[in-house]
Amino acid sequence: MANKLSHFDGAGRARMVDVSGKGATRREAEASAFVSMKPAVVAALPKNPKGDPLEVARLAGIMAAKRTAELIPMCHPLPLALVDVDVCLCENGVAVTSRVMTTAETGVEMEAMVAATVAALTVYDMCKGMDKSIEISQIVLERKIGGKSGDYRRAPSRSSEKSQLKNPHSKK
Repeated sequence: MANKLSHFDGAGRARMVDVSGKGATRREAEASAFVSMKPAVVAALPKNPKGDPLEVARLAGIMAAKRTAELIPMCHPLPLALVDVDVCLCENGVAVTSRVMTTAETGVEMEAMVAATVAALTVYDMCKGMDKSIEISQIVLERKIGGKSGDYRRAPSRSSEKSQLKNPHSKK
């Protein structure tokens, strides 16, 4: 772990990290989020006569990843090779996962996190008419590959294991 924050100069001013000396390498990141909701809302999702709210959320996550540098001030605009967002209906809500890949001088962790977060927010937006108490939680970086800091894989937590166990529709 680094011993200082990289987005500040010697005077304490926020700055974009200079990556001009780095070579472009393959980078990949995965993130996840969970949207908890009442069983009645979960049951209503597949029956929506106006379309599939989960597909809208999936597309919103993909679009958001491509705009990360516009949303997070110090992020570099990156050429994304892949953005994949999966939105799965679970017994107790909706599990969101994202995977982003690039070949660039810096990583795609923020793009993966933004994709998962915006997809989760879109689920909330599409369902808030039925339940305003919906909660978004567990927004985490699951893993990253490449870069100077090396690979990272999040250790499983009890809350993420619980969500996975209750997911009868998971593709994983």
